[in-house]
This record gives sequence, structure tokens and C-alpha cells, in this order.
Amino acid sequence: MIDHVSVPVRDLDASARFYGRILEPLGYARLVDRPATVGFGMKYPEFWLNARPALAPAAPDTGLHICLRARSVEAVDQFHALAIAHGGTDDGAPGLRQATMVVYYAAFIRDPDGNKIEVMTVPPAPA
Repeated sequence: MIDHVSVPVRDLDASARFYGRILEPLGYARLVDRPATVGFGMKYPEFWLNARPALAPAAPDTGLHICLRARSVEAVDQFHALAIAHGGTDDGAPGLRQATMVVYYAAFIRDPDGNKIEVMTVPPAPA
């Protein structure tokens, strides 16, 4: 089981504001503030931003992305819309996707540093 993840960011204050807005639909809040890191989570910090001022933007072909779980399709949609409205870029519009074992609903964005973030949920099966 994964306990937490960290992403590098060039401008910690700007990135903390960006993520503070877009993680709200997932129930995440800003829980920890330190000089070089900010932690978001529900009860404890699960998603960390680490200041790396000299960092080059992430290359689009790294293959690395982080996926966070949402409670609903609406939360995925809100996350994506907020990310685009606040300086992120679309890297996969909200929609259904076929995984190996399940159909799920997800959206992908790139943050201002190029980090690829996915948010997903498994919608209830049709009745």
C-alpha cells in the first residue's frame, strides 16, 4: 500500500495555491506547511509538494503520473475544470476508460511544472 507521494515544483507558493484549489473536490486540504514542502490530505498528508526551484519542467514523455481517487464522477469533472481554470493543461478529458479489470472514469492534467496527475473513480454499475 502506498502511504504518500511527492511531486517536485519550481514555485512552492504558486503550486500550493494551484493544488489547494484543484484538490478540494477530492476532500483534500492543506495540512502541513514547511519552508520547502507543503502537504495535502484528508486526515494526514498524502500528497506532498517539494520545492525544487532549479527544476526543469517535466518532459511529456516520462511515463510517470500520479493517480488520486475521487468519490464521484462529479468530483473528477470538478478537479479537471478547476485545474484548467487555474493554469493546468488538459492531458486527457474526463471520461470512461477501460482498464485491465474495470471500466473507470478519469481525467488527466499537467500541473504548471508538467507533472501528470490523474483523478479517477469507479462509477456504480448501471442497473
